[in-house]
Amino acid sequence: MSGHSHWATIKHKKGATDAKRGKLWSKLSRAIIIAARHGGGDPETNLKLRYAIGKAREVSMPKDNIERAIKRGTGETEGIQFEELTYEGYGPGGVAVLVEVLTDNRNRTNGEIRKIFDRTGGKMGSSGNVAFLFERKGVFLIEKAGIEEDSLMGIALEAGADDLKQADDLFEVTCDPASFNQVKDALEKNNIKTISADIVQLAKALRDVDLETGQKVVRMMEALDDHDDVQKVHTDANITKEMAAAE
Repeated sequence: MSGHSHWATIKHKKGATDAKRGKLWSKLSRAIIIAARHGGGDPETNLKLRYAIGKAREVSMPKDNIERAIKRGTGETEGIQFEELTYEGYGPGGVAVLVEVLTDNRNRTNGEIRKIFDRTGGKMGSSGNVAFLFERKGVFLIEKAGIEEDSLMGIALEAGADDLKQADDLFEVTCDPASFNQVKDALEKNNIKTISADIVQLAKALRDVDLETGQKVVRMMEALDDHDDVQKVHTDANITKEMAAAE
């Protein structure tokens, strides 16, 4: 199974029991603001906004909060301006790490993210250091129980998915980001529940690491993910269940 699958699974389980809902809503509000600013406030024509709203609804973000974020993005109401940044660097064992950020203060965030890299055994690099090792993909994780692989593959491919893989107790469906909402709609229409549905930077080739290094990578990713400005964290490390479960 890919490192993404286990990282996404552990994040999903953590999020389901985590009391930090306010912080998560704040991060999702930023994503909605940025999407609305660049593509307008109609989720039917702005696929990035539709995706951001969908993520907000998954964690029961109130409708009023979503609407306020859209209005801030379209300029109907005033508010802090955010910009999108991507930080690149290396984690324990030399694995590649990619960090997606939305910030209202580039200098502050730059210093704080660099400190997290240093503190957790990594090193922040310059633009272009590791980005070429990843490709942007829509990824859906689906529990195998009660799902026929051939049926799932037919539904997913017809909706625009690129591939379906399996390992352990999960199916992993991947697609081009432009097809994400279409594939998501097809799965929902056929009552196929996902445990994770996201657009991520997927490693082109996974790097195997030993258990101790993998646990360090997971702790680093969790520290980065906990930062208020960080939206997503990606790595090319092949994260196993044992690594992801480490405290």
